[in-house]
Amino acid sequence: MSAVLPLSDWKLPTLTLPIEGMTCASCVLHVEKALKAVPGVESVSVNLATETAEVQGRAARAALAAAVEQAGYAVPAEASATAPPPAARRGPGEGARIGIAAVLTLPLVLPMLLAPFGIEWAPAPWVQLLLALPVQFWLGARFYRAGWKALRAGSGNMDLLVALGTTAAFGLSLYLMDRHAGHEGMAHLYFEASSVVITLVLLGKWLEGRAKRQTTEAIRALQALRPLTARLVGAAGEVEVPIEQVQVGDVVLVRPGERVPVDGLIVEGRSQVDESLLTGESLPVAKQEGERVTGGSVNAEGRLLVRTTAVGAESALARIVRLVESAQAKKAPIQRLVDQVSAVFVPVVLGIAAITLLGWGLATGNWEQAILNAVAVLVIACPCALGLATPTALMAGTGVAARQGILIKDAEALELAHRIEVVAFDKTGTLTEGKPRLLALEPIEASAGALLREAAALQVDSEHPLAQAVRIQAEQQGFAVPRAQDVQAVPGRGITGRVEGRELHLGSRRYLQELGAELAPHQLLALSQERQGRSVSWLAERAADGSLTLRGLLAFGDSLKPGAAGAIEALHAAGVQTVMLTGDNRGSAAAVAQQLGIGRVEAEVLPEHKAGAVASLRQHGAVVAMVGDGLNDAPALAAADVGIAMATGTEVAMQAAGITLMRGDPALVADAIAISRRTYAKIRQNLFWAFAYNVIGIPLAAFGLLNPMLAGAAMAFSSVSVVGNALLLRRWKR
Repeated sequence: MSAVLPLSDWKLPTLTLPIEGMTCASCVLHVEKALKAVPGVESVSVNLATETAEVQGRAARAALAAAVEQAGYAVPAEASATAPPPAARRGPGEGARIGIAAVLTLPLVLPMLLAPFGIEWAPAPWVQLLLALPVQFWLGARFYRAGWKALRAGSGNMDLLVALGTTAAFGLSLYLMDRHAGHEGMAHLYFEASSVVITLVLLGKWLEGRAKRQTTEAIRALQALRPLTARLVGAAGEVEVPIEQVQVGDVVLVRPGERVPVDGLIVEGRSQVDESLLTGESLPVAKQEGERVTGGSVNAEGRLLVRTTAVGAESALARIVRLVESAQAKKAPIQRLVDQVSAVFVPVVLGIAAITLLGWGLATGNWEQAILNAVAVLVIACPCALGLATPTALMAGTGVAARQGILIKDAEALELAHRIEVVAFDKTGTLTEGKPRLLALEPIEASAGALLREAAALQVDSEHPLAQAVRIQAEQQGFAVPRAQDVQAVPGRGITGRVEGRELHLGSRRYLQELGAELAPHQLLALSQERQGRSVSWLAERAADGSLTLRGLLAFGDSLKPGAAGAIEALHAAGVQTVMLTGDNRGSAAAVAQQLGIGRVEAEVLPEHKAGAVASLRQHGAVVAMVGDGLNDAPALAAADVGIAMATGTEVAMQAAGITLMRGDPALVADAIAISRRTYAKIRQNLFWAFAYNVIGIPLAAFGLLNPMLAGAAMAFSSVSVVGNALLLRRWKR
C-alpha cells in the first residue's frame, strides 16, 4: 500500500499548536486574530472542537505562543504530534467539581422543588450565602479568569457573559440581604440562580468534552495500532527492541497474531494480513514474499520476515494520522459565515442585555426583575454551539470516512464532495485492475516470436504495466531478450529505440500516425481486437530511407475491478453522472464503458490534455470530481473541484488529490460522496439549531419569559445537542 506524501518542499511549513482556554466561537476569532498579527504567519485555522491552531508560515513557535498568551489564552510548554487534544485531558477533577457544585446548589434549589407540594421552606440567608460563595468564586473562578483575560485583550467571550450574568445575580442577592436585614419576611434571594447557572455550564462543558473526545476516536484508534516493540533479526538471532531503535533496512520478525511493527517488504514467508483499520477492507489480504506490508496491520497466520522501508514519522500509519488530524483541524468554507456572526456576537449581546436592563427598569421601576432579565440574556447567549457546530461534524465525518478507508486531506474537499455532479474516471488501474496481460500478437512483417522479442527488448527497463506484460510473456516463452540502445519514452504515446542496430517504434495508433506510418490497411485487424475491449500497440521499423514498415500489433487485456460496475451503478443512483477519461484507444474504452454503464467516454486523451478535459466538464458550473491513480492523472486531479486518488497508485497522484482511497475499490467514491452529504447535512442542522437557540432564546429572555436558571440549562443543552447530533454520523454504514 502506498503512503500519503508529506507536504512538498515548496509549501510553507505548518505548525499545529494546542490552545488552552478557548470556550466559544468568539475565542476562536480572537486567537486567529492574534496569530495572524505575528510576522511570518501566512494563514491560520483555529478549531474549537480540537482546541488547536494550524499555523502556516515561518514564525517561531515561541512568538506564536506569546501572541496567544497575550490574547488571554495559553499554549502548553510541550506539544506532541501524537498527544490527544486538550479536550481529552480534562480528567476526573472536573467531574468532582461538578459534583461539589451540585451538592452545594441543591439546598438553594430545594425551596422551588418543594413549593408545588405546598411546603414553604428556605435556608436562612446566611446559609444561602455560605452555599453560594464557593460555587461563585471557587468553582466559578475559571469564568472570571478567562473573562478578565478576554476583557484585557479587548474582546469578549462566553466566560465574560457567564461571569457578568452570575455576578449580577449574586450581587442582587447581597443587596437584598442587606436591604432587608432585620426585617420580618425575608425577601426572595437569587443565590440559586447564579449557582445553578454555574453548575449547569460546568456540566455542559464536561458533557461537551466527553462528546468531543468521541469525535477524535478515529485518530486514537489509528494511534493505538502502533506497536511499542519489534523483534530484530540479525547475526545474534532475535532481539526484542523498542520500536524507536528500528532503522530502515533492518529485518524484523512478525509472528502470527502480532501487529506488523514497521512498513516493509516481506523477504520470507506468506500469510493473511488484516489491514481493516488502515484501509477499511474487512477481509484479510494474502501477502507473500516481495509484497509490501504496512505497520499497524495484523499478521493473521504465517511467520513473516520483513525488511524495513519506513519507520516513525515516515511510516504510512504516521502519515495517515497526520492527514486525518490536519483535515480535522482545518475549517470548512461554511465556517466563514459563523466567523462573521461571531465577530459581532458578544458586543451585540452585551448591548441587548444593557437595553433589557434599562428598558425593564425604567418602564416598570422593578430593577430587581430588570437585572434578572438582563442576566438571562447574558447566560443564554453564550456562543458555544456556534463554535462547535461545524468542526464537530467535520471531525465525525472525517473519522467515519477514515474507518472506511477514505482519507480526506482537508475540510474543503469534504464540504465540496456533497455537491459533486460529475465523476470522471481514469480507466487503467482505477476501473480496471491495472495488471494487463498480453492476449494476442498479430504479425504483419514479422513472425509472432520476432514481434514479441523486439517489443520486449524496447521495454526491458520500462515500469509501464504494458511493458511488464510483454516481458512476462517473453520470459514464459523462453526468449533471450536483447537490450535496446538509445531508448526514449514518449509519455502517453509510446517508446523508441535501437534493437540490434535497427530503429524500432512501439506505441499507440496516434504515435505511429504522428511518425508517418500508414495504418489504414491494417485498421480492421486492430478494430477486431479493440471491440473485445483490448488495448492495441503497434510496432514499426524505420528504414534507412526514412520510411516505416509495420512489424505487427500487440493486444492487451485488463480485467475490470470486481466492484467497478456496482460503483458506477451507485453513483448513478445518487444522481451523479460518470465520464471516462483515458489515453486508451476508442474501441477498448467504449467496450469497457459499455460493460460498466458509463455513458460518456473521452478516449485517446494525452496526459497533458486530461486537465483540459476536466476543465471543460466544469465549464457550465458543474462540480466535477476526478478519480485516478497514475502520475499522468495528477494534473487532472488538481484541476478538478475534488481530486480522488487511489492509494494503490502513485504518491504524486495522492498529493494532487483532496481525497485518498486507501484501497483500490472504486465503490469508495460513492461512499465518499455519501459521507460528505451526510456530514454537510449535519453541519446545516447544527448551524440551524445553534442560531435557533439564540434567535429564540434572547428575545424570550429580554421580554422576561425566561429566568436565568432555564437560560443556563438551555445554553448548556445547546452545546451538548450540537455535539451529540454530530456524533450520529458515527452510525453511518455503507
